[in-house]
Amino acid sequence: MTTQMNDEIDAPADAHAPAPEALPEAVVTDEPEAPVVVEAAPRVRFAELPLPSEILRAVDDLGFEFCTPIQGRVLRFTLAGHDAIGRAQTGTGKTAAFLITVIADLLKNPIREERYVGEPRALVLAPTRELALQIAKDAEGLAKYADLNVVTLVGGMDYEKQRRQLNDKPVDIVVATPGRLIDFANKQEVHLDQVELLVIDEADRMLDMGFIPDVKRIVRLTPPKSHRQTLLFSATFTRDVLNLSAQWTFCPVTVEIEQDQATTETVDQKVYIVTTDEKIPLLYNLITQHKLERVMVFANRRDQTRRLTDVLKAHNLSCALLSGDVPQEKRVKTLDNFKAGKISVLVATDVAGRGIHVDGVSHVVNFTLPEQTDDYVHRIGRTGRAGASGTSISFACEDDGHLIPELEAAIGRKLDCVHPPAELLAPIPEVTVIHGASGAEPAPRRPGGGGGGGGGRRPGGPRRR
Repeated sequence: MTTQMNDEIDAPADAHAPAPEALPEAVVTDEPEAPVVVEAAPRVRFAELPLPSEILRAVDDLGFEFCTPIQGRVLRFTLAGHDAIGRAQTGTGKTAAFLITVIADLLKNPIREERYVGEPRALVLAPTRELALQIAKDAEGLAKYADLNVVTLVGGMDYEKQRRQLNDKPVDIVVATPGRLIDFANKQEVHLDQVELLVIDEADRMLDMGFIPDVKRIVRLTPPKSHRQTLLFSATFTRDVLNLSAQWTFCPVTVEIEQDQATTETVDQKVYIVTTDEKIPLLYNLITQHKLERVMVFANRRDQTRRLTDVLKAHNLSCALLSGDVPQEKRVKTLDNFKAGKISVLVATDVAGRGIHVDGVSHVVNFTLPEQTDDYVHRIGRTGRAGASGTSISFACEDDGHLIPELEAAIGRKLDCVHPPAELLAPIPEVTVIHGASGAEPAPRRPGGGGGGGGGRRPGGPRRR
């Protein structure tokens, strides 16, 4: 068995790859300096797109008739086989956009010859476990009538169970985090030289979390960029993101979804000016006096979330922790319980909270102000979803109040900064706090690392259509 390696920058063009001039009503470029903004277009019905009946039935079951802006603008190109770079925030429908592209392509181009286990036809890379699990869940919903096998490979969960899923039958779509995928490639359990479609989601977050070396290695294990379709999505187009997209995509169309405001109008945003010592009483009173039943509380560090969870539990509040310290299977159960209403308060770090989509979150509380403005936008986006109203309350003290002007500049508006009402600062009952009651445990380390990856079992790779 040989491992196919290739240099993405110098990969030769393929005669069968779509020619740039074939693109309708848009300009394509592989120059990172010149991203293309596709202008506003009329609302597009899914039924108007060249989609297989299996996808249309699934979309109908999900209750969707019209595409979101990112879907309507990008699908007409990606369904024709073109590479795409998309800039869109979470909650804009980008996940469905690339999943519909992947599923439609696999249905329209079935494999007739013998297939082998561990050889996915499509690969989706995500920076966090929660986001990967959410993408896989969405894929299963959209592939409800497609008879496609979706396998999720993420760290912190049962390796052997994932290996059995890979070896059970040929896999069509693998959704993975970079570290765990490399583990499987190193052990010759997964082979990427037959990948026809590659999706890289939240590329800017991949950069922030230091995953790009792993992603580069994974990309080199797939066919050349001229022999696969590549879709890359990012909330921001930094210079690094654009340079990577130029290396990994072939004559892409670039779609940017501009938001009128960085944060939604359906979210009431306010900042309470407090001292550090007032934060915990403020949070406790806010939850109990307002009888909040579904609230997400964000803090910047894992130790902050652990201590906060322990305090809230000691005061008999229905609370759970979501951070990298919590074993993955427990994190999944915690999120399911929160969605089901069995937990009222979910305390999370930004990384663990990434990719969480829960309907009915009434309040988001920033126990500490985020140091990155995009994290603020992401936190706020957990409430006020699907047209519902929501409330965001940030606690600003002497340690992080200096971040307010930067947040205001990023969202293009002034934040309502006030002192909390006196009743919300009332002393709370004194109880004994047992630290460690949150159930957090050190996250398992992924085994090994480095070394050569797996290879393909058949020579060559699929040609781009």
